[in-house]
Amino acid sequence: MSKIFDVRMAVIEFLKETLQTNEITVIKLDNVVDAWEAIAEIYTDDSFLKSMNLPPKLTRVYYSVKVNEMLEVIAFERISEYAQ
Repeated sequence: MSKIFDVRMAVIEFLKETLQTNEITVIKLDNVVDAWEAIAEIYTDDSFLKSMNLPPKLTRVYYSVKVNEMLEVIAFERISEYAQ
């Protein structure tokens, strides 16, 4: 398999385990010096609506994930927005 596909799958598996969601789309993947940087779009239940016992609504959030050449996640963070 191609390296880019392996990196994409590593990012998706990490986010599935960490955030307990299946609604993950990798929308950007860059090869930088000794690492890969990915931006993932994730749909989760709106926590405010959930806390008020209102009908659920999915909201979109973005995460930045950095993966080294051994496909180990070395950094990740939620980002406020993604300018395409």
